[in-house]
Amino acid sequence: MAGTAGTPGTPRVLRAMNDRAALDLLLEHGPLSRTRIGKLTGLSKPTASQLLARLEAAGLVLAGGTTEGRPGPGAQLYEVNPAAAYAAGIDVTPDRILAAVADVTGRTVGRYELPTPGRRAATPVVQQVTDALDGAVKAAGLARADVHRLVIGTPGAFDPGTGRLRYASHLPGWHSPTLLDELAAALPMPVEYENDVNLAAVAEQRLGAARGHEDFVLLWNQEGLGAALVLGGRLHRGWTGGAGEVGFLPVPGAPLVRKVSRTGSGGFQELAGSQALPGLARELGVADVPSGPYTEVAAALVARAAQAGTDDDPHRRLLQTYATRLATGLASLVSVLDPELVVLSGTSLTAGGEALRDLVRDELEELAASRPRLAVGDVTEHPVLRGALESALATTRDEVFDTSR
Repeated sequence: MAGTAGTPGTPRVLRAMNDRAALDLLLEHGPLSRTRIGKLTGLSKPTASQLLARLEAAGLVLAGGTTEGRPGPGAQLYEVNPAAAYAAGIDVTPDRILAAVADVTGRTVGRYELPTPGRRAATPVVQQVTDALDGAVKAAGLARADVHRLVIGTPGAFDPGTGRLRYASHLPGWHSPTLLDELAAALPMPVEYENDVNLAAVAEQRLGAARGHEDFVLLWNQEGLGAALVLGGRLHRGWTGGAGEVGFLPVPGAPLVRKVSRTGSGGFQELAGSQALPGLARELGVADVPSGPYTEVAAALVARAAQAGTDDDPHRRLLQTYATRLATGLASLVSVLDPELVVLSGTSLTAGGEALRDLVRDELEELAASRPRLAVGDVTEHPVLRGALESALATTRDEVFDTSR
């Protein structure tokens, strides 16, 4: 019986697998010659030539320059066609919506920031999202319809049963039960929604400190304190999407917070969240605590403390106390999950660099039985937005690079 298009092992499926392998190699290594692609894939020269001709005809690869530095004529080089598809990502905070568009190679081609303080009541969320997306699309020289897929990152998570945003009471305007339907009606492309900290973990797993790791925890501290849990290479979101909302975790050293869904906070948040650092600094005798938004103040204090040289310096005491507080909450996560790696991310953690990492590691060794490796996040420029783009690009590539259909 003849195989069908979708039957494993049929020529069409095998060709599609070879096509995808070649496209992934071009994404990873950049322009490659036919000979080099053949060696990396194990294909013969005639088969590699047929593959490249097929991908070029499909608009997925372009013939570019030629190899240089060798005797004789240079070999033709091929690269992924950047315009084969575009994906978009959006990072939402209470103060702004940041949108970006990337081509299929992952290069950001357009970005736009829409400030939103005081606009929540006056401007519907759907209009804010479309305005931000249109700004990024325009900056890329594209139209909205050119975007293949959009991923939106927000604090909290949309409950899969009710469609309501949970764990993010500080994000006004995003809690309507019809919001997702309204956004779907307003946007021409498929839209996915993901927790912001989970997207930071995606960025670190694809591009940063967690690359190559199947089991890790990303601890995030910026506007809020949260965690992303990656188990077996996949994000663990929990039944309602609330896995990793560690800010609500009761911890020693902080008063027991009740009715956390109303307060929007919890013990770990009160103990080690960014908003606690300015007050803690004053308590420990830091005299020059700057003013401004607490996220910026916290990052500045931690950065300054990481440079302190002596134990009697109030800044050094601040860093040590902060590390103890972070390790207090991390110990529960590590004891339950036993991860291979813990990544410290968000400005209130990355500002401390290796000095803070080492102190947290030393404290964690005293508080937990397991010994995960600790690393500072590498993706420090808009990690949530970068994760949204990487997530959107992964699905886009799976769809656009599938030549079996």
